[in-house]
Amino acid sequence: MAQSQLSFRRGGSGRPPDRGDGPPVISVSQLVQGVNRLLELRFPRLCVEGEVSGLRIVASGHAYFTLKDDFASVPVTMWRSNVERQAFEMHDGQLLRVFGNVGLYLKSGKFQLYAERCEPAGLGARMQELEALKRRLQEEGLFDPARKRPLPRWPRRIGVVTSGHGAAIHDILKVARRRCPSRILLASAVVQGPDAPRTIIAGIERLCRFDDIDVIIVGRGGGSVEDLWAFNDERLARTIAKSPIPIVSAVGHEVDVSVSDMVADVRAATPSHAAELVVPDRGELEHRLATLERRMARGIERAALNVRARLDGDRGRLLGHGQRLVVPGRARLRQLERRLSAVHPRAKVSADAQRLTGLRARLERAGGALSGEARARFEAAHEGLHALGSQLGSAERARLESAYSRLERGGRAIGERGRLRLTKAAASLHALSPLSVLARGYSVVTNAQGAALTRAGEVAPGDAVQIRLSSGALAATVTATKETS
Repeated sequence: MAQSQLSFRRGGSGRPPDRGDGPPVISVSQLVQGVNRLLELRFPRLCVEGEVSGLRIVASGHAYFTLKDDFASVPVTMWRSNVERQAFEMHDGQLLRVFGNVGLYLKSGKFQLYAERCEPAGLGARMQELEALKRRLQEEGLFDPARKRPLPRWPRRIGVVTSGHGAAIHDILKVARRRCPSRILLASAVVQGPDAPRTIIAGIERLCRFDDIDVIIVGRGGGSVEDLWAFNDERLARTIAKSPIPIVSAVGHEVDVSVSDMVADVRAATPSHAAELVVPDRGELEHRLATLERRMARGIERAALNVRARLDGDRGRLLGHGQRLVVPGRARLRQLERRLSAVHPRAKVSADAQRLTGLRARLERAGGALSGEARARFEAAHEGLHALGSQLGSAERARLESAYSRLERGGRAIGERGRLRLTKAAASLHALSPLSVLARGYSVVTNAQGAALTRAGEVAPGDAVQIRLSSGALAATVTATKETS
């Protein structure tokens, strides 16, 4: 709007009165527009750092907030298109770097900063990078619990990557001495500053070349976020992930969580906690061993009692079965003993001897009776003939003498035949008698129970035996046995 068109009076020409003794009179619009042009010329492109306050995102999508420091503040406007291009979410109290230009809002004459884009300032920017790194490693699976390895229960040697002069190594050694003295190998490294990631990586790689190191502790004591930032390095995270040895990350305190903590196999709250996780507690193990020993003793005792009870039960059942099996067997054994005793050579010899004696007596009686009867008949006949002979003549006498001779020869023949029969029967009985077998040089061998032995396998060396001869018996001891086919 040109100055000639301005008017401050109702119904006037629109031009203020001309005063020659002062500055030219301009309108409010001219003033605001002029100042706005001067600001655009003086600050065509700005990057302002400050703290966000009073953030409002209205329904239209535009963002309004105040950017302030300890001494001043400036209102900021960010149009919807620029808000949607932001890669992070803004909030009150956040330290931002705002890129844009300044100007005046013509209707209100309000000075403000028009933001085209924003980014976290200082640590905020680094935190934004850290979140991006975490998302990337998460997508690659480096935080997956399935890839984490368990720690060895009894490590041969423990590797430690930390400062050789810091409190972390002293805390680890103190805990190790208290729990169980262990072999510890230190790979000294810088744990703060720009060189820290490189030296920590080198320490891990050196320790991985030892064959007897079973676990590695990587960490340091507490500090600020900037002091611990080396453990958020991507190269260090990938070195920990590919380590062939399980790694315990112990960075700072409980509240400090680094990328190394998330990638490591085990995260410890502090270096002392890491030592407690890695070094076994000898006292606890001794107590546990004593407890297990007592439990094992009680278990063995219970098992022995159970076995004894089972054995007693089995013994009772076996005795019952044995008795049921032995009673019929014992009866059969007695029957066999009776049968064996009946056929025993001694019994057979005794029976045969009795039979022989009886037969001999019968034969003697028969022989005696036969001889007496024949003799009586002979004598009666002889007397009769003799009486008749005295009455007969010479011819009859001759016939009588001839008959007498025949009669006498017949009597002798009858006696001789009876004697021959008796002798033959006695010879047969003698041949059948076991005593006659013994008389020919044979013998009968019996064991200690009197049972006749027929096989060598029925006795063993050292057993006592009895040998029955034709006359008498011998007591002997078996020195060797030999089976024949």
